[in-house]
Amino acid sequence: MNKTKIILLVTILIFTSSLIADPAPVTGIWRTVNEKGVEESTVEIFEKGGKIFGKINSLKDPNDKNGKPKICTACKGSDKDKPVVGLEIIKGLSADGDKYAGGIIMDPENGNEYKCSIWAEGSKLNVRGKHWTGIFRTQTWLKK
Repeated sequence: MNKTKIILLVTILIFTSSLIADPAPVTGIWRTVNEKGVEESTVEIFEKGGKIFGKINSLKDPNDKNGKPKICTACKGSDKDKPVVGLEIIKGLSADGDKYAGGIIMDPENGNEYKCSIWAEGSKLNVRGKHWTGIFRTQTWLKK
């Protein structure tokens, strides 16, 4: 082989390997679906400062029994008593192989935080929350 072909082949291999190493894109609007198949909300997944975050864009039932916007009374820290719509529930994920991990997901119903990993498979987003005991739960969200 001549030098030009070798350089071209090496360039293609480097470019292809970088594509394989990057996880699938997860940013965008996703419809959350519970274990019973009922849509509960939409969440916007976005990049900020090189990390992945997610905030609640809408709720199926956005108001409490008094007709006021739902508030995260169980949340801790700076999220306590903030409106659920607009609340950042996924924080600080980084690329990790074929997924994003290393951050947390917070359940606004009880304020509990879990280790989080997410990965896309076409129009589906797998969202896994893992308790410190090793028990985990995975939901599949759908691209909006």
